Amino acid sequence: MSRLLDLLEEERRKLNQLGEASLKQAIPLWDNPEVQEQSRRVDKLVARVSEMKARHNRVVR
Repeated sequence: MSRLLDLLEEERRKLNQLGEASLKQAIPLWDNPEVQEQSRRVDKLVARVSEMKARHNRVVR
């Protein structure tokens, strides 16, 4: 789980960097395919973390 959280934080950092660069170039975030792709990666990782936490909570109860 810790490794997954580390990966999530790294991917979020990348997303933030891409977003900042896009805005500096006056490119809307929704028009930047790199930002959109990175956002999908982050979304998938967030979903995986949520599923793992939910599974863990079911086992603990």
